[in-house]
Amino acid sequence: MRVFVTGASGGIGSVVVPELLAAGHEVLGLARSDASAWAITAAGAAVLRGDLDDPDSLRAGAAESDGAIHLAFTNDFTDFANSVAAETRAVETFGAALEGSGKALVIASGTPAVPGRPATEHDPMPTDGPIGGRGRNAQTVLDLATRDVRSAVVRLPRSVHARGGPYGFASLLIEAARRTGVAGYVGDGTQRWPAVHRLDAARLFRLALEHATPGTVVHAVADEGDTMRAIAEAIGRQLGLPTAAVPAETFGFLGGIFGGIFGVDQPASSTLTRERFGWQPTRPSLLDDLEAGNYPA
Repeated sequence: MRVFVTGASGGIGSVVVPELLAAGHEVLGLARSDASAWAITAAGAAVLRGDLDDPDSLRAGAAESDGAIHLAFTNDFTDFANSVAAETRAVETFGAALEGSGKALVIASGTPAVPGRPATEHDPMPTDGPIGGRGRNAQTVLDLATRDVRSAVVRLPRSVHARGGPYGFASLLIEAARRTGVAGYVGDGTQRWPAVHRLDAARLFRLALEHATPGTVVHAVADEGDTMRAIAEAIGRQLGLPTAAVPAETFGFLGGIFGGIFGVDQPASSTLTRERFGWQPTRPSLLDDLEAGNYPA
């Protein structure tokens, strides 16, 4: 299969591309810069120059491929609405380009927070509130199943990690600890965050591309939920800093949308995904990677 990948040189895309190539697929990666083009070429994939603000490049990539994995997302916490708007335009462009083709479209989204229990693949994403835009985009992709697109959404947990970093949202705890001199957690620290190693996530993106039926939701969750306190304690040990409860305002540098997310219990399950796709995470856990240290500067 020839696969068009946006975000092919990013944190997730840079491991999805070799995963696809190792499975015998051809990859066409979208690159907006010379550095991205070089990285994609070095990985063994072909390059298509363009970006999310160039819909013609997205249409061309979709037309030249048998399926697409959309991973590009501008993680600008200071202007999250603009990042979501760019994703909306990309999803709409892919939908129009792939309608009636029977081709696969896989995108990344996030696991929802469900009060009182781990979120499952059956739980809907919120479509209002601070992150509602991403939920609406994910639903738009799922709805493409009625338009002869083999659509799937891979929901990623808050922390997608690798040894030596990055660590997803846990990286923000590291940044806050360096800023304040305290490895902090909010409240009593019992709120849980799901996590996955990025290599395990990459394998699931491939499996979803190859095997998902139209309108499928997949959970790339290896660790159902590590407590925020345990995460903070691992960070404190590696940075040589004390661990303590801190006010949610400590994370105000992220902007108003995300400052409060650290106080929310948000475990997630991947039982249905594992049963359906035979996916079994094998890489180190988030706490193992945090304990390994080598944090990025």
